[in-house]
Amino acid sequence: MKTFEPIAHVRPDDLRTTHSLEQHLHAVARSAGDMSTEFGAGEWGRLAGLWHDLGKYSEDFQRYIRKSSGYEAHLVDSAPVKVNHSSAGALHAQAVLSTLGLPLAYLIAGHHAGLPDWSPAEGEGNAALDNRLREDKQKGLLQKAIQEAPDELLHQLAPSPSAIQAGRDGKGLHLWIRMLFSCLTDADFLDTEAFMNAGKSQMRGGYPELATLLSQFDAWMKQMEQGAEKTPVNLLRANVLRQCREKATGEPGLYTLTVPTGGGKTLSSLAFALSHAVHHKKRRVVYAIPYTSIIEQTAEVFRGIYKGRDAVLEHHCNLASEKDSPKNRLATENWDAPLIVTTNVQLFESLFAARTSRCRKLHNLVNSVIILDEAQLLPPEYLQPILDVMRLLIEHYGVTFVLCTATQPALGSRQDSFGKTWLRGPGDAKEIVPGTEELYRQLERVEVTLPQDLNSHGDWDEIADRVKQHESVLAIVNTRADCHELHRRMPPGTVHLSALMCGEHRSYVIKKIKEDLPHKPVRVISTQLIEAGVDVDFPVVFRALAGLDSIAQAAGRCNREGKLGRKGQVYVFVPPKQAPAGLLHFGEDACKAILHERPEKPLTPEFFNRYFTRYYKKVDSLDKYGIDRLLTQDAQHCRIQFRTAAEEFQLIDEDGSVSIIVPYANPDDASRDSRPLIARLRAGELDRDLLRQLQRFTVTVRKRDFCTLRKMGDIEEIVPDLWVLKNETAYSGDLGLIIGKTSNPDPGKLCC
Repeated sequence: MKTFEPIAHVRPDDLRTTHSLEQHLHAVARSAGDMSTEFGAGEWGRLAGLWHDLGKYSEDFQRYIRKSSGYEAHLVDSAPVKVNHSSAGALHAQAVLSTLGLPLAYLIAGHHAGLPDWSPAEGEGNAALDNRLREDKQKGLLQKAIQEAPDELLHQLAPSPSAIQAGRDGKGLHLWIRMLFSCLTDADFLDTEAFMNAGKSQMRGGYPELATLLSQFDAWMKQMEQGAEKTPVNLLRANVLRQCREKATGEPGLYTLTVPTGGGKTLSSLAFALSHAVHHKKRRVVYAIPYTSIIEQTAEVFRGIYKGRDAVLEHHCNLASEKDSPKNRLATENWDAPLIVTTNVQLFESLFAARTSRCRKLHNLVNSVIILDEAQLLPPEYLQPILDVMRLLIEHYGVTFVLCTATQPALGSRQDSFGKTWLRGPGDAKEIVPGTEELYRQLERVEVTLPQDLNSHGDWDEIADRVKQHESVLAIVNTRADCHELHRRMPPGTVHLSALMCGEHRSYVIKKIKEDLPHKPVRVISTQLIEAGVDVDFPVVFRALAGLDSIAQAAGRCNREGKLGRKGQVYVFVPPKQAPAGLLHFGEDACKAILHERPEKPLTPEFFNRYFTRYYKKVDSLDKYGIDRLLTQDAQHCRIQFRTAAEEFQLIDEDGSVSIIVPYANPDDASRDSRPLIARLRAGELDRDLLRQLQRFTVTVRKRDFCTLRKMGDIEEIVPDLWVLKNETAYSGDLGLIIGKTSNPDPGKLCC
C-alpha cells in the first residue's frame, strides 16, 4: 500500500495544488511521442516520457518534495538533501531492454543535468553514464521506485530498433539520441510549465501559418517591385527572385544560391524557403547568420514585411531589450516560431550540445528549411562535424539546406591523390540560379586593382595617403590593431568601426554610415565585420590582402546599387604585417596562389572553387578537436562522449577571451545607456533580464589585453567573472575600448 499519493510538483503560489505524478508522466509521454513521431521515433519518445520521472515514485522523493515545497512541512525524517529521481528510469530502461535501452538511459539520466559522457573524462568522475548506472544500481534506486510504481507503467512493449537513425556504423546515433532528448526535455518543460505557471504557458504559440507568411511576403514584394526603379540591378534582382520561386517545388535536400553581392540574396532566399516549405508542408524556416550585425539588419527587414515582431523570432545574445518581448523569450527556449533568425553559433552549438537548455529546441528543426547565409564563413576547424550533421539532417530529418553566398565554398567531397577522402560533403547540391558566370558578368559593378608585388608589404603612412585621396571611401583591414593604426593617420571625422566597440555602439555607427552616405562624403576604416551582409554603398573600397572571399565581400560594399555611371574602384593592398598565424594566414596564402596568376577578373566564380579547395587543405584539421571521434568511435555499442564533445564544440573561444561591460550611451536613444544598468549591477541586482540587456554593451578581448586592462586598473570584477570598465576614459565614442593608453596604472595588480 502506498504511503503517499505520488506527486510530481507542488505549485509554489498555492501549496494545496499538486501535480499528479501519473498524469505528468502520461502527458509528457504523449507530447514527447508526438514530437518524435516527426522523425519516426514515436515509440521511443513515448517510453522516454513514461519513464523519465520513474524515480519520483520512491518514498524518499515523495517525502523530499512534500517537505522541501512546504506542502507537508510537518513531516519528520524527510530526506535532508535533494533526491536523485532520474537514475531509476535509466536503470529500468537498461534492465528491461538490455543494450536497446541505453539510448533511453542517456535521455532519462540526463533530462535535468544534460546528456552525459559514457565513460569518465578527466575529472568527471561519477557523472559518466557507465559509472552512474553501476553505482546507482548498487544503491537500490530502481528497487525503491518500482516498489511504488504502477505495473502498467513498468511493463511496456519494446520499441522498434529500426527507428534508430544510426546507420550501420553508428555515425548518426548521437544526433538521433540528441533529437529524442530534445523531445523529452521540451515535453517535460512544457507540461511542468502548464501546471506551475498557466499564464506563461498560454503566451506560447499563436503564430501565423507559413502559408500566411508566404502570402504576406508576396504582397509586400509586389508592392516593392512596383515602386522600384527599372535599373539593370533591380531587373537582375527580379530575375533571381523569379527563379527562386520557380525552383522552390524541387525535392527537399541541399541547395546553393550563388548570387553576386547586391543581387538580392536575402529576400530571394526567403522567397525560396517559404515557397519550398509551404509546397512540401515543412514546419518552419530558420535563417542562420554568422554575425550579429547582419542578424539585426535581416531581422529588421523581415519585421518590416510582417509589420510586427511576433511573426519573427530573433535569437542571439546581442538582442536589444525592446525587441525581446516575453513571447520572444519563451520562443527562444524551443524555437516553436515559424520564422527564426539566429546565429550560426546558436544553431550549430545546439546541434552538438549536451545541456538541456541548448538541446531543447532541436526537435523543431525536423522537417524545416535552414538557410545558411554567408556560407563561406562556416568555421574551417569545425567544418567536418558541421557537414556531417548537415548530411544527417537532410537524409533522416527532412531538412532542406540552402547555402546562400556570393562566394560559394567548395563543400563537396574531396579526395587526395592516393584516393583518401579528406573532406566529406553533405551531399549533392542543386544550384537555384544556374548560369552563375553570366549573372556575375551582368552584375559586375567594380574594377579590382591588385598590388604589383603581392609579397611586398606596404607602409601605413603610404596606405593612408592613398585612402585620403578619396572623399568617400571604405578601407577594410584584417585586425583591430590595424584598424587603429590606419584610422589614426586619417583626417578628423573619419569613422572607425571594429569589435573593440560594443554591439550597441557598432549598430549606431553602421546606422549613421547608411544615413550619411547618400548625402555627403564618408570615410570609414573598418575590420572585416562590415564586409559580410552590411548594406553600404561606397564608390571606392580599399581591402587589405586576405582570403579571396573576403576581397569579394569587400567589393560588394562598392557601387552596390550600380548608380555611379561607371565601375566602382576596389584596391587591394598588402599591409605592413602579414596576417596573423592561423585561419587569416591560411586564407591569405590560398588567395596569393590564385592572384599570382594575375587573373583579369579575379572575383569571377571559377576561382572560388579553387580558392576554397586550397584554403581547406591548408587548415591543420577540418575537425581540429576530434568531435567525430568523440561521437562515433564506439557508437555501435552506444558509447558516446556527449558532454566532452559539447565542451569541445565551441565556435566562440571563451577560454581565450574575456567579456568586458563598457559604459556607452546611444546618442539617438537615451534609453540605450549601459550606465544605469551597471549601477543596478553594482547595487547587487543580478538576474537574467539585466544580463541580457548588458550583452549589447560588452566588448570581448583576448586574455593578453584583459591582463593589460587589469594591470592598468581600468576594470573591476563586480561579481565573479563579471568585469566592468570602471575607467570611463578608456572607452571612446569614436574608437571604442582603448587598451593600455590610460594614465592610471596600478603596479599592485598582477597580470594573469
